[in-house]
Amino acid sequence: RVGEQQAQWQRHGHRLDFGVGIARGHATLGKIGFEGRFDYAAIGTVTNLAFRLCDEAQGGQTLVSQRVYAAVEELVEAQALEELILKGFSRPVSAYQVIGLKGPT
Repeated sequence: RVGEQQAQWQRHGHRLDFGVGIARGHATLGKIGFEGRFDYAAIGTVTNLAFRLCDEAQGGQTLVSQRVYAAVEELVEAQALEELILKGFSRPVSAYQVIGLKGPT
């Protein structure tokens, strides 16, 4: 479906491209803010990691954290990336680019 949307936008002279970042872990959920300006949000290291992976992803790429890859490695073809230096993380982060779903074995 994304490919169909990209083609449609391209016919109108626009480019539609986005990358995806996925991380897995615990986050704090709830109302964040101050009186008169509350938002419901998820905060924590895992949300920062997902945001940073999304920021690193090129158009059409899906990048996942090591924890996500460990949970789905039997289902997807993926390529390990060089460790990423991400803002907000004191150490390099391991990540994988999802290539596609594995076929039946």
